[in-house]
Amino acid sequence: MLAETEVPPARELTQGRWLLPSAVATALDPDRPHRVGRSGRPRRTGRDWIVDFTAFLVAVFIGMIGADEVSKDPAIAKSLADADQLIGALACAAVWLRRRWPVGLAVAMLPVGLISSTAGGASMVAFFTLAVHRPFRYIAWVGGVSFAINPLFYWWRPAPDLPYVASVVLSTLLGVAIIGWGMFVRSQRHLMLSLRDRARRAETEAALRAEQAQRLAREAIAREMHDVLAHRLTLLSVHAGALEFRPDAPRDEVVRAAGVIRESSHEALQDLREIIGVLRAGDPDDTGRPQPTLAALDTLVAESQEAGMKVGLDNRVTEPASVPASVGRTAYRITQEGLTNARKHAPGAEVTVTVAGAPGDGLTLSIRNPAPPGDVPPVPGSGQGLIGLTERTTLAGGRLEHGEEEDGGFQLRAWLPWG
Repeated sequence: MLAETEVPPARELTQGRWLLPSAVATALDPDRPHRVGRSGRPRRTGRDWIVDFTAFLVAVFIGMIGADEVSKDPAIAKSLADADQLIGALACAAVWLRRRWPVGLAVAMLPVGLISSTAGGASMVAFFTLAVHRPFRYIAWVGGVSFAINPLFYWWRPAPDLPYVASVVLSTLLGVAIIGWGMFVRSQRHLMLSLRDRARRAETEAALRAEQAQRLAREAIAREMHDVLAHRLTLLSVHAGALEFRPDAPRDEVVRAAGVIRESSHEALQDLREIIGVLRAGDPDDTGRPQPTLAALDTLVAESQEAGMKVGLDNRVTEPASVPASVGRTAYRITQEGLTNARKHAPGAEVTVTVAGAPGDGLTLSIRNPAPPGDVPPVPGSGQGLIGLTERTTLAGGRLEHGEEEDGGFQLRAWLPWG
């Protein structure tokens, strides 16, 4: 009967299913098809057959001891002793039904155990099975009735070697031990199943977290594509439009515009290669192209000036070399998006970029442009870049504000932690 508690870990279920009880194996791996019998219950595993045969032998061994005592008791007639042994043999054979009808077998053993000493082992096995396979309320009722009629049994058939009180006490303690053992086995099985459920929930949660991380990575890449390519494509659009509407422009202006278009196209292709490299490698550090920092603001402003924008840069950062790379990159992307928006929504207006800050105080960034000198047609997709910038700044631990001013201009203000 010790085999009832020897259950291997759930991770060995696939290779050692025969070492588990059929009910536990089915509960641990419900997605796997299991062989079932005519009653619809899972078929016995190899371990079940070993345990059932052991339980049968235990019932027979205890029954033989009881049958020997009955046959030696002179107060019991031979016909009653023969009937006792026959009932005990049938009770031992009924042990094989303990998995299918644990409640019915335990209830049937109450009157059988009262009239037959040979059925004592089968009664123990039935009560143990009931405690293992059914909730506590069943064993409480059946066990309570058994303990109540226990004194009656020893009053009717007193033990020849023990006093009446000692017989009742020892029998009650043995019954409590058997029921407690069965409840312990049941709790161990429930613990195993709960740990298996926790492991499955942990796997599901890990899969969900991985899926969420992939979604966030895609969103980050989408924001990066918008921030990077919008600036380049706006330059292409401006210069291509100039060439379209001024076909008679001087040769120097045409050459300069074509050079800007070529350079912007090259930069856009480089940015696309960088993003594709991120998608392939799964790590931004695997791409060979360096990320922009705060020192690249001068180059960004110069590119915008070459494109015909009026841009002024006021850099008041006390220690530019000590600005963290992540802070500088975020400031660069904010400035890039601000210049792109100014070029689209306020063409011809002068843009002022102001950067200030020191370690411990944070980095302050401002991009401001006055009202456009003329009418500006509506631009599709307006506001999406600012939404991405707000999220980027928040993730960096800063804050971003933007809005129109009283004179019709627009200002973008950001603060990033530094220190």
